[in-house]
Amino acid sequence: MTTFTIDRRALLGALGASALAAPGAGFAQAPWPQGRTVKLVVPFPPAGATDVLGRLVADKLGQSWGINFVVENRAGAGSNIGTDAVAKAEPNGDTLLIVSVGLATNQYLYPKLNYDPVKDLAPITMVALVPNLLVVNKELPVNSVAELIAYAKANPGKLTYGSSGIGTSVHLSGEYFQKLTGTKMVHVPYRGTAQATQDLIGGRIDLIFDNITQALPHVRAGSIKGLAITTAKRSPAAPEFVPIAETVPGFDVSSWFALFAPAKTPQAIIDKIQADTKAGLADPALRAKMAQLAAEPVGGTPAELAAFLQAEMKKWGDLINELGIKAG
Repeated sequence: MTTFTIDRRALLGALGASALAAPGAGFAQAPWPQGRTVKLVVPFPPAGATDVLGRLVADKLGQSWGINFVVENRAGAGSNIGTDAVAKAEPNGDTLLIVSVGLATNQYLYPKLNYDPVKDLAPITMVALVPNLLVVNKELPVNSVAELIAYAKANPGKLTYGSSGIGTSVHLSGEYFQKLTGTKMVHVPYRGTAQATQDLIGGRIDLIFDNITQALPHVRAGSIKGLAITTAKRSPAAPEFVPIAETVPGFDVSSWFALFAPAKTPQAIIDKIQADTKAGLADPALRAKMAQLAAEPVGGTPAELAAFLQAEMKKWGDLINELGIKAG
């Protein structure tokens, strides 16, 4: 399950352009006849990052192909309701899914799923990666990842870290950090990162591996301190922050957003959507909108996405099972 709260100004900016390209520009002819309706399921409520990115991609594809491309929000159960609906849809290219890390983690967090994330869905392409930002209360006497690790080891079990809920990338970033550094902190889950960030500012918790668009305005205002980003390389959205991996080798965590179709969707359709999505992600107007969300466009192949999903399932499955984490 991923809850990704984005800054309101970034949200309004990203949604502000309903036409990112003229019809017919940027993509080749659609694999569907004119007038056909294709549905993109977002398994989260409107206005979150998955929804915004999904609408940007759907708008680009729909206008370029000259077809009706609609977005349907089917939220609930940590993305399981919408994902299950797509897994059971007709495999004809009319129903697609944009999903995040919950596809890799939910089988370990929930006692039973009605779908198999590998057998029932066909990978299309990775749309975007977004880093989290390690932020701490401004009164905490640390100014680097190395200092945080030393402080945590000197004060085992005393530091508290907030998250946007159990099983989110914000939560799992903290658990992964503890595993790789041999530190022990106390997890404090919230319903989204907005309240967690306010409690961080107020000194009620010590740190968060926060969504970058949520945290960055507060860091630049001096309300909290930013230490490092969670991805393996620096982010163009915040190039002043070094990766945690420079201090903790192997640490690499992203909020990710990818397109899937029902299993058995014809490979020609899968390949067409992937190729045209990749072309669309190169469009400067679309990239500018994604940059407001600190989202790095990807557009990789189905095989690359399949391998990425397997790696995510291995990494998070091992961690979740080791710690006995269950969705609340």
